[in-house]
Amino acid sequence: MTLKDLGYNEALEQIRTEGGLAHFEVGRVTAEHKERYTVRTADGEVNAEVIGKLRATANDRLDFPAVGDWVALMMHEPGHATIHHVFPRTSLITRKAIGTFGGTQVIAANVDHAFLVQAVDRDFNINRLERYLTICHAAGVGPIIVLTKTDLVEEHHVEEIEGRIRARIANVPIIALSNMTMDGCDAIRRSIQKGKTYCLLGSSGVGKSTLMNNLIGAQVMHTGSISERTSKGRHMTSHRELVVLDGGGIIIDNPGMREVGITDAEGGLEGTFERIAALAKECRFKDCTHTTETGCAVLEALQRGELDDASVANYHKMQREASHFQTTVAGRRKKEKQFGRIMKRYKKDMGKL
Repeated sequence: MTLKDLGYNEALEQIRTEGGLAHFEVGRVTAEHKERYTVRTADGEVNAEVIGKLRATANDRLDFPAVGDWVALMMHEPGHATIHHVFPRTSLITRKAIGTFGGTQVIAANVDHAFLVQAVDRDFNINRLERYLTICHAAGVGPIIVLTKTDLVEEHHVEEIEGRIRARIANVPIIALSNMTMDGCDAIRRSIQKGKTYCLLGSSGVGKSTLMNNLIGAQVMHTGSISERTSKGRHMTSHRELVVLDGGGIIIDNPGMREVGITDAEGGLEGTFERIAALAKECRFKDCTHTTETGCAVLEALQRGELDDASVANYHKMQREASHFQTTVAGRRKKEKQFGRIMKRYKKDMGKL
């Protein structure tokens, strides 16, 4: 397998030569295991970890390698290397980290398109779908909606769900898929272009790993079913993994996500809620919140029945969530700077003793 098969291109080679990285090996991160990485190079896979300098200069988790990243490596003993540099990213899909104060979790790097996977029998939730769309638009990643398990419901039920999506979401492709009958698999394959990178986003148990196995043509990913007790998907994919398909496309499988916290609404919400964003430009006040203001074009469209109430409510919810997250991050960074100044004074005072 060549670097080109992994998505390497002239722009990356230019970064390598102009950045003084020509003496390093180049590879792409295919899996991450608690800050230890599997990296595929032109010569095969190696286990790698970041050097101390890269770890020390990292401001937060976003500065560490992620699945999909291109990295500069120094090879050591066979099968082992150290990561010295992370190449600039073309895109980065993130969400709010669960259980942390103002933390961000990286989902995948350098992705061109994302398959947003929801099952039509139990999992379908259009509000959550708009969340997936928002994190994709914020990252500049093209979304493709995939409705799985169509063999478990009547055809009119699938058509009804597609109609609900199109009523709220415009200009996003929708593919109906059955991993059992394989209906829709050819449409998925046709949408995957050679040299482009795709990722799978969705809850547990919706069929992401089964889809990966069907695309690969082998039982590579562990698969599971919906829990009868909870009606929720079981977590079968335990880590993110990048795979190169025979047709030349590159795809990243992800663990199921039950929470999709919004971190940065700039561009993301506008891309998802295009109709609201367009109407907002016609509001009387530039800082209109679209809640109570006189002359609000969004509220007027709601009154005329031109917008979906639930969609506008979801827009407001995610907008508040993103604003709160940004305030939290700003507060955390302020405290970190204050602590840094205290430690600096402490070290200076200790040096005088």
